[in-house]
Amino acid sequence: MTMNPISSRLEQVTKAEQAETNGGVSRRNFLRSAALIGGGLVIGFRLAPKLAAAEPAATGANLAPNAFLRVAPSGAVTILAKHSEMGQGVYTSIAMCVAEELDADWAKIVVEAAPAAPVFAHTAFGLQMTGGSTSTWESYEQMRKAGATARAMLVQAAAQKFGAPVATLRTENGAVIAGDGRRATYGELAEAAAKLTPPTEVNLKDASQFKLLGKPTKRIDSRDKVTGRGVFGLDVNVPGALTALVARPPVFGGKVTSFDATAAKKIKGVKNVVAVPSGIAVLADGVWAAKQGREALKIEWDLGALATLDTAKQGAEYAALAQKPGATARKDGDAGAALAAAATKIEATFDFPYLAHAAMEPLTATAHVRAEGVEIWAPTQFQGVDVMNAAQAAGTTPDKVTIHTTLLGGGFGRKANPTSDFIVEAVHVSKAAGGVPVRVVWTREDDMRGGFYRPRTVVTAKVGVDGAGKLVAWENHIVNQSIIKGTAFEPMMFKDNVDATQVEGLADLPYAVPNVRVDYHVAPVGVPVLWWRSVGHSFSAFVKETLIDDAARAAKQDPIDYRISLLAGHPRQVAMLKLLREKSNWGKVPQGRAQGVAIHESFGSIVAQVAEISVGAGGAITVHKVTAVVDCGTAVNPAGVRAQIMSAVVYGMSAALLGQITFKDGQPEQSNFHDYAVTRIAEAPVVETHIIDSGAKMGGIGEPGTPPIAPAIGNAILAATGKRLRTLPFKLA
Repeated sequence: MTMNPISSRLEQVTKAEQAETNGGVSRRNFLRSAALIGGGLVIGFRLAPKLAAAEPAATGANLAPNAFLRVAPSGAVTILAKHSEMGQGVYTSIAMCVAEELDADWAKIVVEAAPAAPVFAHTAFGLQMTGGSTSTWESYEQMRKAGATARAMLVQAAAQKFGAPVATLRTENGAVIAGDGRRATYGELAEAAAKLTPPTEVNLKDASQFKLLGKPTKRIDSRDKVTGRGVFGLDVNVPGALTALVARPPVFGGKVTSFDATAAKKIKGVKNVVAVPSGIAVLADGVWAAKQGREALKIEWDLGALATLDTAKQGAEYAALAQKPGATARKDGDAGAALAAAATKIEATFDFPYLAHAAMEPLTATAHVRAEGVEIWAPTQFQGVDVMNAAQAAGTTPDKVTIHTTLLGGGFGRKANPTSDFIVEAVHVSKAAGGVPVRVVWTREDDMRGGFYRPRTVVTAKVGVDGAGKLVAWENHIVNQSIIKGTAFEPMMFKDNVDATQVEGLADLPYAVPNVRVDYHVAPVGVPVLWWRSVGHSFSAFVKETLIDDAARAAKQDPIDYRISLLAGHPRQVAMLKLLREKSNWGKVPQGRAQGVAIHESFGSIVAQVAEISVGAGGAITVHKVTAVVDCGTAVNPAGVRAQIMSAVVYGMSAALLGQITFKDGQPEQSNFHDYAVTRIAEAPVVETHIIDSGAKMGGIGEPGTPPIAPAIGNAILAATGKRLRTLPFKLA
């Protein structure tokens, strides 16, 4: 993958905006954002955690004190969510932040996807996106200040209406109430408030005053999803749009050498067949006709260099590479010398397969390329990058690209692609077809066999334990394709030949070990790879937590006690393990069952889990119960935290017990849920989650529950059978 065009475009946009910036927001982008939001008083904020008010725009009937919300005369409060809702509950947590400070009527809260615009950029990353389990902590203060700003203006309007000092007024449930009992709803005050200048500073509530934040709250988007009113990518219906399916190479890196569309064009409903960079697109008046037309194409392919890719051969190549010195990710002391002197040595090789994201909603995007600009409707996590890539594909500038974000039926990182593959493809198809609106649909087979995967990874390990049972040495060699190298993120996240996303969890090993060496080896580029729910932590936690269990066995100590002894410098983890021991009834399971434990920190949060399993006939593994303890600093919505832990457990179980993409003759062997199985409802365990509100800096929650589940199950398998499995998915038979 190459991102040079994006890097160049990023630089161009940055320079242009800097030239026009006054007070932290460019005038051009401020006006564009205001127009997109529509009506009312709109104020853009600079891209920093602390909001800074810009000059007020024209007044209107709606109160829109900032780019993130508006209050209508009806009293409805519309919140513009800059982060994508893909099942993780971010619409609800963002709305809670606003509603808490606004003292809004929760029944009148509406959440809409914000347009793609600089004012909605991620305050830490500088571009609009959803990922890295960052959305809630990143928006927490920003959205609270947005609500507090609106509240201050409504109170000021009420003070003028009542002829009463601001200090004598209070707010409650969408209304301002005077000391003498007079009451005005926010809707009644909206127009007058819109004429006021927003305050530059506002006071936020103390946590002791919270009525909503920190309380379990039902999802704000559930009703629309249950009733079918929620709009996902496939629900978009642009007048005059055609539906397209693209025939892509059966081998990654392959190219079309020739094609014959004669038979395809005879299929009823097929309107056009066009060549695009990714393959041959068949445009029709529906999915079925487009699919039949694609099947009727006659295409000659140049399969390219990966036509001989084979999973077994690749594994041997990775294992050989792991024996060589790699780039240094961490080096403390002398691991080699300490290993040589250790009383007990543990050596292991771990093998992790390619994994598909397997979201319930396959990819889709609708694009309309016109002379005046490009309009896109898509379930995307990466608006800030998509705008630039779409502009590049259309031959225009980013300011002429409009993106409408729909709901996402799962993302897991697949819809945050540095190449914006499915969106760019839709732009290419619309452009090649003469500028008609086109909805490009990927079948599940298309995505599973031609998408992006978590990298195939091999990790070697050497661990030394002294005569007293203490860890004295730890060495890892990590081999995989870099996700970051060759993208616009390389300057920030790929340094000294180390991909920061692929050494996380091991390079920052928390256990007290005096001699540590972690090396990284970049495997040859070929198969498209991408972040997958919890990224490098998805395999590093398994390496770390199963090795710690092996060391505990060598030291003849209880696995939880052993971890606690090595985590003196991490009191939050110690407290979690003690609570987990109590809540999981550690060591007190029914006959025929076994337990395994794991703890891991990722994305600013810590999750510890105990898996309770049994092993049946033929080596069938059943996970009966998972007890989890979570410390994410502050839980904005405890109900959302519990839902995400349950989701992460099931997702991680799927990978541990079932998931793998293998290659033969250059082609993926799996194509759909019949041969790329996932955990079904009947197979899901009871998940019991306990939340510790430590008051630490807020972390994420969408991903941290995934890493511990595979090692917890693996450690339970060892306890049940005496067998240590180091290759995923687990196979006992």
